[in-house]
Amino acid sequence: MTTKLSAQALPAISTASIPAYDRSDLTPGIVHFGVGNFHRAHQAVYLDDLFATGADHDWALVGAGVRTTDEAMRQKLMAQDWLTTVVEQEADASSARITGAMIDYIRPGDSAAVIARLADPAIRIVSLTITEGGYYIDPASQKFDPNHPDIAFDAANMADPKTAFGLILAGLMRRRAAGIVPFTVMSCDNIPGNGHVTENAVVGLAHLVDPALAEWVSHNVAFPNGMVDRITPATSPREVALLAEDFGIEDNWPVFCESFRQWVLEDNFPAGRPALEKVGVQFVEDVAPYEHMKIRILNGGHATIAYPAGLMDIHFVHEAMQHPLVSAFLAKVERDEIIPVVPPVPDTDLNDYFALCERRFANPKIGDTIRRLALDGSNRQPKFIIPSALDRVQRQQSVSGLSLVSALWCRYCYGETDSGAVIEPNDPSWDRLTAQAHLAKADPKAWLAMIDIYGDLASHPTFTAAFTHALTTLWDIGTKATLERYLADQL
Repeated sequence: MTTKLSAQALPAISTASIPAYDRSDLTPGIVHFGVGNFHRAHQAVYLDDLFATGADHDWALVGAGVRTTDEAMRQKLMAQDWLTTVVEQEADASSARITGAMIDYIRPGDSAAVIARLADPAIRIVSLTITEGGYYIDPASQKFDPNHPDIAFDAANMADPKTAFGLILAGLMRRRAAGIVPFTVMSCDNIPGNGHVTENAVVGLAHLVDPALAEWVSHNVAFPNGMVDRITPATSPREVALLAEDFGIEDNWPVFCESFRQWVLEDNFPAGRPALEKVGVQFVEDVAPYEHMKIRILNGGHATIAYPAGLMDIHFVHEAMQHPLVSAFLAKVERDEIIPVVPPVPDTDLNDYFALCERRFANPKIGDTIRRLALDGSNRQPKFIIPSALDRVQRQQSVSGLSLVSALWCRYCYGETDSGAVIEPNDPSWDRLTAQAHLAKADPKAWLAMIDIYGDLASHPTFTAAFTHALTTLWDIGTKATLERYLADQL
């Protein structure tokens, strides 16, 4: 017998911890764009922990979205009073908790309602998890693209903008006109310097609207940098069924994740912030070292295992880590090429951090998929892999491993595995990538011709030669034999 999740049903649930506070006491303090699994497993969990201490009940979450698909999430959460079941899984144990930090979710597409909420003086933080590809960044320059059609539309339609940045700017304009202190804008996405990137997007859009407005935003709005980390797979019918079977809870959209979580934040919140340091958030002056470590070692590690595993028809991440060639490939690329170009991090041993990542990747309970790791390479490679390769060639160091990672991505985008199985589209630019990958089979340099992705690295002779050799080898002898050759230092 299962219990359908709702506020009324909470007292009947004994298999999971429930909010240790009266949710009727909560009032909104944060509007969050992008209410996906990661947000509900990370920021919402930290706030749930904080509210349980009895503190800061005026910092509850209000969800917001700009995609049509966001409405499905809103409907599922609304049906259970905005509650979420979070299942933390390790190899030897699982536990469930129900979080209650969210108290409302504005209907996606209702720009007037979003802007009105953003103009409310009670809202002091606007946070975002809109994925790496949602910031309108030119991949090669890693700078804001003011010419994107979405941005151009918002600049001409600030009364009814469609992007998160348009809505944020409209909210700031309303507050400015009313003399209300601006809210802080806090990115929670895996982007180097995510605060700076977010500022560039908001200020860049403001420049298109009114240069004086852009100047005001630059001088009055805070955009703290932050590093976030928790492996959180997508929810499928498998997770819904597991929750019902193991915990007797019927949740429309539960979240399964690892027990590990980390959040490092720059303490730059002029309008105030919740006391998240009480529940494990680390506030520092400079987030950059932590960002570099996480993005290059963990996210770069994910990219390193995703494509060889995908090409060898491996479904789950833990299964990839059990494959001796994939796990050895990860270890060699990390230790030989990635970790040596990661700057030092305070009180952190980078090799110990990588060992922790290996253990996390190998967690068999998470059910994370290779397909999720391989998603959106056109946005992720320029952030997770290409910067390490560029650092190395500029130091005149080998890139045999990183060029192979890039070649494996190209081979994956060809659209079929080594066994001939079809790889379904897995990138917003899949058609373009597939076309280039087909050209690159005969001429590897055709892949590097995507200057918007590879930037200066595309023309560097060391990388070009290594990539060409790696891709040619993959087509000649296949993924398995290519990995064996690389691991024997024969590539």
